[in-house]
Amino acid sequence: MTFWFDVRMSVDPRTPCLVGVAQHTVRERPGPEPLDLWELVARRAAADAGVPGLLERLDSIQVVYTESWQYDDPAARLAERLKAAPRHRAYSTVSGTAPQTLLGTAAAAIAAGEMDAALVTGGEALATRKALRRAGERPAWSHRAHPRPPYGWERPPHPAELAHELFLPVHTYAIMETARRAVAGESAGDEREARGRMMAPMTRVAAANPHAWHRREWTPEELVTPGPDNRVVGWPYTKRTVAFMDVDQAAAVIMVSSGLADRLGIDRDRRVHLRGWAYAEDTWEVAARPALGESPAMAAAARHALDRAGTDLDGIGALDLYSCFAVALRTACAAAGLDPLDGRGLTVTGGLPYAGAPVSVYVLHSTAAMAERLREGAGAPGHGLVTGVGMHLTKHTWAVWSTEPGDAFREGRGDGLAALRGAGGPVHVAEPVPIADVFEGTGTVAGYTVAHGRDGAAERGIVVVDLPGGARTHALVRDPALVAEAEAVELVGREIRLVPDGPVNVATW
Repeated sequence: MTFWFDVRMSVDPRTPCLVGVAQHTVRERPGPEPLDLWELVARRAAADAGVPGLLERLDSIQVVYTESWQYDDPAARLAERLKAAPRHRAYSTVSGTAPQTLLGTAAAAIAAGEMDAALVTGGEALATRKALRRAGERPAWSHRAHPRPPYGWERPPHPAELAHELFLPVHTYAIMETARRAVAGESAGDEREARGRMMAPMTRVAAANPHAWHRREWTPEELVTPGPDNRVVGWPYTKRTVAFMDVDQAAAVIMVSSGLADRLGIDRDRRVHLRGWAYAEDTWEVAARPALGESPAMAAAARHALDRAGTDLDGIGALDLYSCFAVALRTACAAAGLDPLDGRGLTVTGGLPYAGAPVSVYVLHSTAAMAERLREGAGAPGHGLVTGVGMHLTKHTWAVWSTEPGDAFREGRGDGLAALRGAGGPVHVAEPVPIADVFEGTGTVAGYTVAHGRDGAAERGIVVVDLPGGARTHALVRDPALVAEAEAVELVGREIRLVPDGPVNVATW
């Protein structure tokens, strides 16, 4: 008893801690609008903290960007619903890293004495929107923004990417996968089999997760074998191995200062601490990345987060690695020095393809699930790793959560975001390769994919090409015979001919 008292008293009252979490999945159609979902999970997170009136104490309400509906003032509308009057409100941009960026900056503000309690929430109703669209209807939801605001990305795609129709993640990640595979000396068959083995265990986790969208287990072969209900979406990826976004899901996390948690009487065993975290960026344009299938920024974020947490990979009891595409998982494993088949597993939720991928919100679900896992005492010494990925394997957040408070936010240490970004803005850990809009002549394939239609048929090849002199460009493969050949033989490293056609390059060989 004395030991418990001493530990309690040794915690700095400004130390941020997570005290309430909630997740919710809606299975009936039509489901509620996003604002309803945000309110629901916010109230459940407060109930999870076990403190009546906690929502009225909020100093900050932060909402993750929703694709489902554009509200006029999302955070203010939620504050009205919750009868809260926070002095700080925020609405994120589009990014899989947005939840952790909001949580990290909230933690830093709590540590600095700028606030005592913050709510971060988000949710999507894309399954409902899809059902309404199929019925020829439109949602009649509340507080619609007029005029409709611009899309919530931080930077639009490069003009050459848009011209070559290279803006969907299912194509950009597939290009990085083929580049990685070729450098690793794997054949397409090797990659496919390894992908199935890596991702099949995630389906077992999803099957046991009551919040998961797909609560069933698949074999490795069922995941990677193309078929009528498992079409190729962007070669080499099949539908069952990529993030599934048409979901109705929401999650919320409440973070407070340890001093407030003490005053409110929140049990120590309900508190989870952000022990270390970091943010880093690779180049925004895929073709500008020096090594197309690698992420030096992710490796930097991994080192920084673990170092700040005062642990290494052996000290992590549970993990949830962002799993939008296989190359994101593989890159994270490489960054942390982790075997993709590690016995701890790669997820506590089931991952984005199986638990569900509510666009930018997923990391709130993985954080909530990790908090619950750590509270249960799974994995000594009570550390859990949660990662996020934004844009085209561009933005990276790594967070170590723990039942034990650390010193990541003590005076003089700063927060992980500021430490890695630096005073001048986000740090790019590699100089970008210049991109040529069009080029006539020969080049060498650095990475590629084959885009498939909704009927599963191959439509066109999309290629990133190394040019003489060190620049890169994009190209389309339009010849059906060459498109078919691209899926049958290795193109990376092959010399091809580029001929401009207006704003695009057309590739032949």
